[in-house]
Amino acid sequence: MQYTDIGIDLGTASVLVYIRGKGVVLKEPSVVASDRDTGKIKAIGEDARLMLGRTPGNIVAVRPLRQGVISDYTTTEKMMKYFIQKALGRRTYRKPRIAVCVPSGVTEVEKKAVEDATYQAGAREVFIIEEPIAAAIGAGIDIAKPCGNMIVDIGGGTTDIAVISLGGTVASTSIKVAGDDFDNAIVRYMRTHYNLLIGDRTAEDVKIKIGCAFKRPEEEYMDVRGRDLVRGLPVVIRISSEETRKALEDTTSQIVDAIHSVLEITPPELAADIGERGIVLTGGGSLLRGLEDLISEKMGINTMTAEDPMTAVAIGTGKYVEYLAGYRED
Repeated sequence: MQYTDIGIDLGTASVLVYIRGKGVVLKEPSVVASDRDTGKIKAIGEDARLMLGRTPGNIVAVRPLRQGVISDYTTTEKMMKYFIQKALGRRTYRKPRIAVCVPSGVTEVEKKAVEDATYQAGAREVFIIEEPIAAAIGAGIDIAKPCGNMIVDIGGGTTDIAVISLGGTVASTSIKVAGDDFDNAIVRYMRTHYNLLIGDRTAEDVKIKIGCAFKRPEEEYMDVRGRDLVRGLPVVIRISSEETRKALEDTTSQIVDAIHSVLEITPPELAADIGERGIVLTGGGSLLRGLEDLISEKMGINTMTAEDPMTAVAIGTGKYVEYLAGYRED
C-alpha cells in the first residue's frame, strides 16, 4: 500500500515541502495575512509576503513562527493545511505521513505544539526531526558512520549548530540569531548612521544584493530608499558592501562564537574529524557572502556551504521519513 510521505521544513522565514519521489515541490514564505475584524485569512505565502509593511489598518500580515517556534498556533495550523493541500493537489484521499523539523533547542511543549498542528493539518502519522540532522542528511552527509561531522544551519530565526556522529547529535547548540537578525542589523545601521528608516523587505534586499560578512576585494554599491527621520520625507542613500559588513559584524560574530562553544565541548576524536572534514553550512542565512571565509579564518577549519543550502533541511526531512518507513535504498 503506497502512502504519501511528506517532509516539511517549517521555518521562521519560509516553509518548504518535500514529497517522496518528487523532491521539493513547494517553497513559500511563512507569512499569513488576515482581516483583523473578521479573523478571515486573506492570503498565505508569497501573496501575503508582498503585503508585509503595506497593509491597511484592518489587515495584518504576520509570521506565525518566531525564532523557529510556533507563536500563533491557529494561524500556523491553517498555514500548514494550506501548504500541504497545495503541495499534494486536491486528488489525495489518504492521509500522508509527515516529518517536520524543529530547531535543536526546542522544549517538549514546543515540539508537542508542532506535532498537534501537523495532525490538525491532516497527517496520519507525524515524525519530529531535529534541524541539524535533517540538514546533514539533505547536504548529502552519511550520518550513520562513526565519524564527526559539524553542521551549521542558519535559518531565518535560529542558527542550529551540531556535531553529528552515528546518526545522533553529540554536541549542539541553538541560538536565536540568524537571517532575520542580519536584516534587523541593517535596519539599525541605516537608522544610526543615516537617520534613514527602512523596512524589513528593503533590508533583506540590501543583504541579498550587497551584504557580506568578510572584506571583499572590490566594493559594491546600492541605492537604498527609505524615510528620512529628521525631515520625514522619502530619500535615496547609496551604501557600500563594506558598510554592510560593519553593520553585520556583531551578528556574524555571535554565530562564530556559538560554533566555537560547540567545538569546545566536542570529544577530541570527533574534533579531529571535523578539523579534517571541515564545517558544512546550510540554510538560507549561509548564502550571506563571505560567511564561510569568516568562519574559516576565525576557526582555522575549512568551511563550505552545502550544494543547495535553502532546500537541504526539507530534503533531509523527507529522506528521514523514507528512512524511518523502511524505504531506505541501499
